[in-house]
Amino acid sequence: MKDARKLNLEKSLQLLDEARELTPGGMLGIRRPYNFIEGEYPVFIERGYGGHIVDVDGNDYIDMLCSYGPIILGHVEQEIDNAVIEQMQKGFCFSLVQKLQNDLENKLIELIPCAEMAVIAKSGSDVTTMAVRVARSFTGKNKVLRCGYHGWHDWCVENHNGVPDETVSLTIGFEYGEIDDLKSKLEENKNQVACIIITPVGHPLAKDVIVPPEGYLQNVRKLADEYGAVLVFDEIRTGFRAGMGGAGQLYGVVPDLATFGKAMANGYPISALVGKKEVMKVMENEVFISSTFFPNSLEMAASMKCIEILERDNVIENIWDKGQLFLAKLTEIKRKQGAPVTISGIPPMPFITFDKVDDMYKARRKEFYTQTIRHGLFIQPYHHWYICYRHTEKDLEYAIGCIDKAMGYVMEKYPVGKGGKE
Repeated sequence: MKDARKLNLEKSLQLLDEARELTPGGMLGIRRPYNFIEGEYPVFIERGYGGHIVDVDGNDYIDMLCSYGPIILGHVEQEIDNAVIEQMQKGFCFSLVQKLQNDLENKLIELIPCAEMAVIAKSGSDVTTMAVRVARSFTGKNKVLRCGYHGWHDWCVENHNGVPDETVSLTIGFEYGEIDDLKSKLEENKNQVACIIITPVGHPLAKDVIVPPEGYLQNVRKLADEYGAVLVFDEIRTGFRAGMGGAGQLYGVVPDLATFGKAMANGYPISALVGKKEVMKVMENEVFISSTFFPNSLEMAASMKCIEILERDNVIENIWDKGQLFLAKLTEIKRKQGAPVTISGIPPMPFITFDKVDDMYKARRKEFYTQTIRHGLFIQPYHHWYICYRHTEKDLEYAIGCIDKAMGYVMEKYPVGKGGKE
């Protein structure tokens, strides 16, 4: 099988050189080139349309990273943009709130099982941190048990540089899918745990198990009650994608608090903390939460229109149907190619993990993503992929073809049991 042709990324790389003189690393965090396959992936995007993105060199890709999750419908959704423009013409940044805040919070309370009250913010990190502060005030305890990625703030960031040891010591990680590990951590920190915060659908970086084992989330709920901890579901990625009411609704488990963001406005920066009234009420007088920009209404208008479209056009059902077929085809590719991989995720959020069967698994992974990007499929080695509403049947068939070709090339180059060095 032939090696796909390397992309022309000349403009992207020129802009990267310029950017590195302007801002540390050229850009922040997960968008830096080393989080992809450096020298193979574009660095600067020019535009998007539907389920596609186009880089500054004119390369067109099927976008299955979907901006790390916010794009639930597609790029450049005219209905949403028009709703934002209409709101813009009224003004959107005031010293007081606009009625649109009530409208959106009413909608969230209607849709999300645990939501008796809601607070609107801007980012996922805003609301996960808000949830922790609320839980600490409500319980009078300080420690946090966490499982998953919850943002960049001091209490949860994986890179502890710049974070005081005293802060780091208050957050303890536990293994996804292993209820005994959570129970032992609760017992070791008895009467000290303010909250258990968990991404209800796991993350590829944490473990190969991404879908919760049967009964797992129900048992997490029971342990939270038993040990007097607030249960927080971090639904930033799963909200309005796993279901309108999130993964909690999908799996029939009601947390005390839940955080939503990403897909709730198809890319506009907004997030929400929702939860039970008795817990949320500490924000009325006891806990201080404030931001100049939290009440800005452009994003609220985008969210209201996005949710309207999700309901009107049965978007969640559509992406689940597409995703089930996509997962089935990934499984067939694995079988056909004899690939040492694990196919995982829920249908709207598929993923492939390269199994550690020998010392070549990293080389296989690198080659796989090199080939898929060269074929025009934009996915990422360390993050869920996503299916959006505007991915057409043709798009997804092409994506499957890219994956099949890439996996075939990988297995030819790095067959299992042949040894070799990475």
